Amino acid sequence: MTPSIPATGRRARVVGASLILAAGLAVGGCSSGSGAASADCAATGSSSPAAANSLAAANSPALASSPAAASASPASNTRAAAGWTLPGADLANTRDVASAITSSDVSRLGVAWCVPLTAANAGLGNYATTPVVVNGVVYTQDLQSNVMAIKLATGKVLWTHAYNSRNGGPDGVNVAGGVLYAATGSAAVALDAATGKQLWSRTLTGNRYEGVDMTPGYDHGTVYVSTVPVNASTGVEYGGGGKAVLWALNARTGAPEWKWDEVQDLWGDPSINSGGGQWYAPSFDAQGNLYIGVANPGPLAGAPGYPWGTSRPGPDLYTDSVVKLSPQGKLLWYYQLTPHDLYDWDLQDPPVLTTAHGRPVVIDGGKAGILIELDAQTGKLLWKRPVGVHNGHDQDGLLTEHATPTSHLALPGQVDVEPGAFGGIESQLASNGSATFAAVNDLPFVFKSESGPYFPSLAALGTALVKATGEMVAVNQDTGAIEWDTRLPSTPYGAATVTNDVVFTTTFHGDLYALDAGTGKILLAKPLSAGTNAPVTVDGDYVIAGADIPAPNTHQQELIIAYKLGAKGTLPATVGA
Repeated sequence: MTPSIPATGRRARVVGASLILAAGLAVGGCSSGSGAASADCAATGSSSPAAANSLAAANSPALASSPAAASASPASNTRAAAGWTLPGADLANTRDVASAITSSDVSRLGVAWCVPLTAANAGLGNYATTPVVVNGVVYTQDLQSNVMAIKLATGKVLWTHAYNSRNGGPDGVNVAGGVLYAATGSAAVALDAATGKQLWSRTLTGNRYEGVDMTPGYDHGTVYVSTVPVNASTGVEYGGGGKAVLWALNARTGAPEWKWDEVQDLWGDPSINSGGGQWYAPSFDAQGNLYIGVANPGPLAGAPGYPWGTSRPGPDLYTDSVVKLSPQGKLLWYYQLTPHDLYDWDLQDPPVLTTAHGRPVVIDGGKAGILIELDAQTGKLLWKRPVGVHNGHDQDGLLTEHATPTSHLALPGQVDVEPGAFGGIESQLASNGSATFAAVNDLPFVFKSESGPYFPSLAALGTALVKATGEMVAVNQDTGAIEWDTRLPSTPYGAATVTNDVVFTTTFHGDLYALDAGTGKILLAKPLSAGTNAPVTVDGDYVIAGADIPAPNTHQQELIIAYKLGAKGTLPATVGA
C-alpha cells in the first residue's frame, strides 16, 4: 500500500518528510544550563565558538526592551528598525532593519562563530525560526521548544532552558522588559531573559489534537499565542475537534485576558473538522490593534465519505484570512483569500503593515502563492498578485463550497495542483516601504478527494523537495506590479529579510543568498553547513542563519551560524563540499 504524506504543510514537516525521519520524541523535563559540545567552527579574532552550554547569568547583561522594540508600531512604517529586537524586526513585521551591510560590502561576510543544534534532537531537522537580538544577546529556540541565549560578540552560549517538547514549527521567541516569551508544544511560557529561569507557564491546548508552534506576539503588556490543530508529540494532525484559539495573556502572570475563536463551531461537525492556527507573531499598529494571518481548514481536501471538503460546507471562516482585532479582541474586519480551501493553502505569514500611496495598508501572502494588499482601516482589497507557478486551480474551493457528500462534484477524484502543500509563499514577507519581497517555492502536489495531499512514498516526496526550485519576487506596493523576479535553484523556505539595498534568504539546499533589492541581481551565494528552512536575522554587521537539514551520508552539521563583515572563519563542512 502506498502511503499518503502527513496532512500538513507546516515548515517543520517539510524537513521531516524530506529526510524520512523517525517520529520519536526525546523524553526529558525542563532544566536550565544543559551542556552541549561546541561546534568545530574555526573563526578568527574575538569571535570564537561556544566553549560549552554553561549557565552564565552573572556575566550576562541586564535585559530590557530596547528603544526600537518599544517604539516600533506604525501601520505606516517606512523606516527600518534599529536592530532585530523583535521576531519580524518591528511590530509591523516588515523584516526591514538598519545595518552596516550594503550591496557594496555584503561579499565581505565571513564566519564569525557557530553553535551546534544538538539539544534533545528527535532526528535531523531541528530548527526553523528567526532569532531575536536584544542588548547583544541572541535568543532563539529549536523544534524541541528548547530556548538558548548566545552572546552575539563571541558565540558563547550563556544559558539554555530545555523543554524537549516537540512542536510543528516554526516556533521562536519574543523578548520584552527583560522577559522572554516562548511556547512549548502545549503551553505558553515566560523566562527570565538574563538567566533562563521559568517565570510562568500556561497550558493552552484543549485536547490531544491540538498543539502550539508559533512565535508569541507581545504588545503593551499582553502576550498573544494561538493553538493549532497539530499535535507534533503524538503525530495527530487535523484530527476532528482540533481548534485554533488565539489567547491574550497577561505578560506578568500568564493569566488569560481574553480569547478569540478562529474557527467558531468548526462549521457544524467537530467530530471530523478542524482548522486555523498561526505560525508567527501578530502585527500591531500604533493603536494596539492586531493583525493575524490564519491557517487552513481540515480535513485537507476531504475525508472518507466526505470528498472535497463536503464535511465543512461554506467558506470555513476564518481560515486562510487576514483578521484585524481590537486590543480587547473584538473583530474589526477580515478578508478571506481562499474560501473553502481544499489544498492546504494557509494564509499563515504575518501581515506586513506599511504604506501605499501615502495611506496605511496591510500586505500578506501564504501558501496559495498570492500576494494581497488591503486597506488597513477597512480591509478592502486594493490589489491581488499571483507569484510563482500556478496551474489553474486557484478557485477550486468555490466549485464544492456548497456541495454535499452525494452531490455530483465538479472536480475529479485526483487533482495535480501547483502551488502544492509545500509551495507558494511558505515563509515571511519583507517590506522596505516601497516594495514587498516574497520568497516563493515552486512545487506541485497531487491531492486526492478523500485523503488529501499524496505522494507514492516519502522517498518520492524527498526527491521532489530536493529537485524543486523557487524564486525571490519584488512587488511594487503602490501598484501590485512585479518589479523583478529572480529564479533560484532550490526552494527558498528562508523567508525574506531586507537591510538597506540587500535582500537575504536561505534555500532548502543550504545556501545563504543576498540579492540587490533594486534589481534582483544575486550578490552572494554562500553555502551553509547543511540544508535549511530557517530565515535569517540581520543585526549590526552580523547575519545569523540556521542550518539544520544535513544530507544523508555526509559530514554536514546542524549549526546556528553567525556571519560578520570582515570575519575570516570557516565551517567544518558545507553543502558544496
